[in-house]
Amino acid sequence: MRTRAVTLTEQVTRQLRADIESGAYPVGSRLPTGRQLSEQYGVSAAVIREVTEHLRSQGFVESRQGVGCTVRSRTGSAGFQLPREPDIDASGLADLYDLRIDLEGAAAALAAVRRTDEDVAALSALLQRLRAHLYDPQPAADIDAAFHIGIAAATHNPYYRQLLQYLNLQLHQAVATARANTLRQAGLAETVHAEHEAIVDAIRRGDAAAARAAAVTHLQCAARRLGLVLRTRADEASTARVASSPSLS
Repeated sequence: MRTRAVTLTEQVTRQLRADIESGAYPVGSRLPTGRQLSEQYGVSAAVIREVTEHLRSQGFVESRQGVGCTVRSRTGSAGFQLPREPDIDASGLADLYDLRIDLEGAAAALAAVRRTDEDVAALSALLQRLRAHLYDPQPAADIDAAFHIGIAAATHNPYYRQLLQYLNLQLHQAVATARANTLRQAGLAETVHAEHEAIVDAIRRGDAAAARAAAVTHLQCAARRLGLVLRTRADEASTARVASSPSLS
């Protein structure tokens, strides 16, 4: 039987969930602010964001802009949930990246049509932060997740944002691993950054087809950097050829 370390996110999620189930935080009450929870558990704001997203996806809390997290149930929802990342084998992870390709490709295309100047500015700011942390895997992984969620936010469809936020946070460790892998090959970090820039450039220009293609290419390349084998589809053959290029593996 394999063993694994319990992450900080899992530890805090379990503790908060236990408090909700015991009634320490009654239904209808608000959880402490993100800053308060960070201080209480001695973890970063990024960890707390992941924790509250896990609790939201499990049906324990609901979150609203400017209000924070409110307890909605003392028992979790039996709705759709992804398996915990450490329990996903290579085949399952490849299937999840296959799902990301479809969802995030569509989100990028829609973002290109609906984006505002503020959306473009926010994505550009995230690109600048990514550029500043190209060789620092952990901050880069956090910013990377925020970048993909920012694209979803630019669709101005809250369900895209909520679903892709959940998906990206569930795969946070895979993103961190991919980021660490890029440092093992000279110039690969710059290649990854260029993939992100291509997505934002297409969104900025309002080119939905180019935005979709750039997002698909980036995620297929990201999957290959993790050593995953994706089942390509005929209508993506040209993109798959780009993803299989030795320079991007």
